[in-house]
Amino acid sequence: MSDLFFMVYVFVLAGFVGFELINKVPPTLHTPLMSGSNAISGITIVGALVASGALHATEHATLATVLGVFAVAFATINVVGGYLVTDRMLKMFKKKK
Repeated sequence: MSDLFFMVYVFVLAGFVGFELINKVPPTLHTPLMSGSNAISGITIVGALVASGALHATEHATLATVLGVFAVAFATINVVGGYLVTDRMLKMFKKKK
């Protein structure tokens, strides 16, 4: 039970820290940071795949699989959406012909 509590604690703490960091970013740095976060989300997909498949020997196998599937889905949405938004923002800076 303490492992699950620790994981939830880290997840909630990461959510608060991430929220505070995103709110402090000025608009001029948004596009470069979005590109960097897309790369990090790609790493998240790999970690979620490992977490959803590697923990079948533990007592939390079903929970790990379900959370891993959700993590893969949300990270994939984040990567695709992030690249679409970044591409759209970069098109705004191109000269019109």
